[in-house]
Amino acid sequence: MRGIVYLGAGILAGLLAVSTGAQAAADISVFSYPPGEPSSEGRPLASAIPRETIDYSGPYSPGSILINTKERRLYFVLPGHQAIKYGVGVGRPGFEWSGVKHIANKREWPDWTPPPQMLKRRPDLPRHMEGGIDNPLGARAMYLSGSLYRIHGSNERDTIGQAVSSGCIRMTNEDVIDLYGRAKVGASVVVVR
Repeated sequence: MRGIVYLGAGILAGLLAVSTGAQAAADISVFSYPPGEPSSEGRPLASAIPRETIDYSGPYSPGSILINTKERRLYFVLPGHQAIKYGVGVGRPGFEWSGVKHIANKREWPDWTPPPQMLKRRPDLPRHMEGGIDNPLGARAMYLSGSLYRIHGSNERDTIGQAVSSGCIRMTNEDVIDLYGRAKVGASVVVVR
Protein backbone atom coordinates (compact mmCIF):
# COMPACT_ATOMS: atom_id res chain seq x y z
CA MET A 1 0.00 0.00 0.00
CA ARG A 2 2.81 2.38 0.89
CA GLY A 3 4.37 1.77 -2.55
CA ILE A 4 1.16 2.77 -4.30
CA VAL A 5 1.02 6.04 -2.29
CA TYR A 6 4.65 6.82 -3.22
CA LEU A 7 3.93 5.95 -6.87
CA GLY A 8 0.84 8.20 -6.88
CA ALA A 9 2.76 11.05 -5.24
CA GLY A 10 5.58 10.65 -7.80
CA ILE A 11 3.15 10.76 -10.73
CA LEU A 12 1.42 13.83 -9.28
CA ALA A 13 4.76 15.60 -8.74
CA GLY A 14 5.79 14.73 -12.32
CA LEU A 15 2.57 16.16 -13.73
CA LEU A 16 3.01 19.37 -11.74
CA ALA A 17 6.61 19.74 -12.94
CA VAL A 18 5.61 19.25 -16.59
CA SER A 19 2.74 21.74 -16.22
CA THR A 20 4.98 24.33 -14.53
CA GLY A 21 7.71 23.83 -17.16
CA ALA A 22 5.21 24.28 -19.98
CA GLN A 23 3.88 27.45 -18.34
CA ALA A 24 7.43 28.80 -17.96
CA ALA A 25 8.18 28.03 -21.62
CA ALA A 26 4.99 29.83 -22.64
CA ASP A 27 5.93 32.84 -20.48
CA ILE A 28 9.44 32.97 -22.00
CA SER A 29 8.09 32.87 -25.55
CA VAL A 30 6.19 36.10 -24.87
CA PHE A 31 9.56 37.86 -24.60
CA SER A 32 11.24 36.14 -27.54
CA TYR A 33 9.78 38.45 -30.18
CA PRO A 34 9.52 42.19 -30.60
CA PRO A 35 6.03 43.69 -30.39
CA GLY A 36 3.98 43.94 -33.54
CA GLU A 37 1.32 42.29 -35.61
CA PRO A 38 1.88 38.68 -36.66
CA SER A 39 3.01 38.16 -40.24
CA SER A 40 1.32 35.77 -42.63
CA GLU A 41 3.93 33.22 -41.51
CA GLY A 42 2.76 33.51 -37.90
CA ARG A 43 5.79 35.37 -36.52
CA PRO A 44 5.43 38.89 -35.14
CA LEU A 45 6.83 41.83 -37.10
CA ALA A 46 9.02 44.41 -35.43
CA SER A 47 7.44 47.79 -34.93
CA ALA A 48 8.95 50.62 -36.94
CA ILE A 49 10.65 53.37 -34.97
CA PRO A 50 8.25 56.34 -34.95
CA ARG A 51 9.51 59.62 -36.38
CA GLU A 52 9.39 62.66 -34.16
CA THR A 53 10.18 66.37 -34.22
CA ILE A 54 12.92 67.27 -31.75
CA ASP A 55 14.87 70.35 -30.68
CA TYR A 56 18.11 70.77 -32.63
CA SER A 57 21.06 73.03 -31.82
CA GLY A 58 23.73 71.52 -34.08
CA PRO A 59 25.85 73.15 -36.77
CA TYR A 60 23.91 72.04 -39.86
CA SER A 61 21.55 74.35 -41.73
CA PRO A 62 17.87 73.69 -42.47
CA GLY A 63 17.44 71.21 -45.32
CA SER A 64 20.57 69.24 -44.30
CA ILE A 65 20.46 65.56 -43.43
CA LEU A 66 22.56 64.11 -40.61
CA ILE A 67 22.79 60.32 -40.26
CA ASN A 68 24.22 58.87 -37.05
CA THR A 69 24.92 55.21 -37.85
CA LYS A 70 25.70 54.33 -34.23
CA GLU A 71 22.29 55.65 -33.14
CA ARG A 72 20.67 54.32 -36.33
CA ARG A 73 18.86 57.62 -36.72
CA LEU A 74 18.52 60.16 -39.53
CA TYR A 75 17.89 63.83 -38.74
CA PHE A 76 16.37 66.23 -41.25
CA VAL A 77 17.17 69.76 -40.04
CA LEU A 78 14.22 72.16 -39.95
CA PRO A 79 14.16 75.94 -39.45
CA GLY A 80 13.73 77.22 -35.90
CA HIS A 81 16.25 74.91 -34.21
CA GLN A 82 14.27 71.74 -34.82
CA ALA A 83 14.79 68.48 -36.70
CA ILE A 84 12.75 65.46 -37.69
CA LYS A 85 14.28 62.28 -36.30
CA TYR A 86 13.70 59.04 -38.24
CA GLY A 87 14.72 55.46 -37.47
CA VAL A 88 16.95 53.92 -40.15
CA GLY A 89 18.72 50.70 -41.03
CA VAL A 90 22.45 51.05 -41.74
CA GLY A 91 25.41 49.14 -43.14
CA ARG A 92 26.27 45.85 -41.48
CA PRO A 93 29.79 45.23 -40.09
CA GLY A 94 32.30 45.70 -42.89
CA PHE A 95 29.92 47.98 -44.81
CA GLU A 96 29.90 50.96 -42.45
CA TRP A 97 30.99 54.32 -43.82
CA SER A 98 31.03 57.98 -42.96
CA GLY A 99 31.52 61.20 -44.87
CA VAL A 100 29.76 64.11 -46.51
CA LYS A 101 27.72 63.63 -49.68
CA HIS A 102 24.80 65.41 -51.25
CA ILE A 103 21.60 64.21 -52.83
CA ALA A 104 22.49 63.89 -56.51
CA ASN A 105 19.19 62.48 -57.75
CA LYS A 106 15.76 61.37 -56.53
CA ARG A 107 13.44 58.66 -57.88
CA GLU A 108 9.91 57.48 -57.07
CA TRP A 109 9.46 53.69 -57.13
CA PRO A 110 12.99 53.27 -58.52
CA ASP A 111 14.27 50.33 -60.53
CA TRP A 112 17.11 48.40 -58.91
CA THR A 113 20.20 47.07 -60.64
CA PRO A 114 22.55 45.47 -58.11
CA PRO A 115 26.13 46.73 -58.58
CA PRO A 116 28.79 44.24 -59.74
CA GLN A 117 30.34 44.14 -56.24
CA MET A 118 27.03 42.97 -54.78
CA LEU A 119 26.44 40.44 -57.55
CA LYS A 120 29.88 38.99 -56.87
CA ARG A 121 28.88 38.43 -53.22
CA ARG A 122 25.33 37.36 -54.06
CA PRO A 123 25.14 35.76 -57.54
CA ASP A 124 21.56 34.65 -56.72
CA LEU A 125 20.27 38.23 -56.99
CA PRO A 126 18.35 39.35 -60.06
CA ARG A 127 20.32 41.43 -62.55
CA HIS A 128 17.55 44.06 -62.64
CA MET A 129 14.21 44.68 -60.93
CA GLU A 130 11.52 47.09 -62.04
CA GLY A 131 10.29 49.52 -59.39
CA GLY A 132 7.37 48.38 -57.28
CA ILE A 133 6.33 47.13 -53.87
CA ASP A 134 8.63 44.07 -54.02
CA ASN A 135 11.67 46.11 -55.10
CA PRO A 136 14.33 46.37 -52.33
CA LEU A 137 14.61 50.15 -52.86
CA GLY A 138 11.01 50.63 -51.81
CA ALA A 139 8.82 53.63 -52.57
CA ARG A 140 11.54 56.30 -52.95
CA ALA A 141 15.31 56.59 -53.33
CA MET A 142 17.68 59.50 -52.92
CA TYR A 143 21.03 58.80 -54.58
CA LEU A 144 24.15 60.03 -52.77
CA SER A 145 26.80 61.76 -54.87
CA GLY A 146 30.01 59.96 -55.77
CA SER A 147 28.89 56.65 -54.25
CA LEU A 148 26.79 53.56 -54.80
CA TYR A 149 24.77 54.44 -51.69
CA ARG A 150 21.20 55.62 -51.41
CA ILE A 151 18.72 56.62 -48.77
CA HIS A 152 15.80 54.41 -49.75
CA GLY A 153 12.60 52.80 -48.62
CA SER A 154 12.14 49.23 -47.54
CA ASN A 155 9.21 46.90 -47.09
CA GLU A 156 11.25 45.01 -44.47
CA ARG A 157 10.15 47.01 -41.42
CA ASP A 158 12.09 44.74 -39.07
CA THR A 159 15.41 45.96 -40.58
CA ILE A 160 14.83 49.52 -39.37
CA GLY A 161 17.09 50.14 -36.39
CA GLN A 162 19.38 47.31 -37.51
CA ALA A 163 22.80 47.11 -39.21
CA VAL A 164 21.99 44.82 -42.14
CA SER A 165 22.50 46.69 -45.43
CA SER A 166 25.43 46.84 -47.84
CA GLY A 167 25.92 50.50 -46.88
CA CYS A 168 22.65 52.07 -47.97
CA ILE A 169 20.43 53.84 -45.47
CA ARG A 170 17.03 52.14 -45.19
CA MET A 171 13.80 53.72 -44.00
CA THR A 172 10.21 52.54 -43.83
CA ASN A 173 8.34 53.40 -47.02
CA GLU A 174 6.18 55.85 -45.05
CA ASP A 175 9.24 57.66 -43.66
CA VAL A 176 11.15 57.76 -46.95
CA ILE A 177 8.11 59.26 -48.69
CA ASP A 178 7.98 61.94 -45.97
CA LEU A 179 11.72 62.69 -46.25
CA TYR A 180 11.60 62.61 -50.07
CA GLY A 181 9.00 65.38 -50.03
CA ARG A 182 11.19 67.53 -47.78
CA ALA A 183 14.74 66.91 -49.06
CA LYS A 184 15.95 68.72 -52.16
CA VAL A 185 18.44 67.61 -54.81
CA GLY A 186 21.76 69.14 -53.72
CA ALA A 187 20.98 68.83 -49.99
CA SER A 188 23.98 68.01 -47.81
CA VAL A 189 24.05 64.51 -46.28
CA VAL A 190 26.47 64.04 -43.38
CA VAL A 191 27.06 60.47 -42.21
CA VAL A 192 28.81 59.98 -38.85
CA ARG A 193 29.65 56.74 -37.03
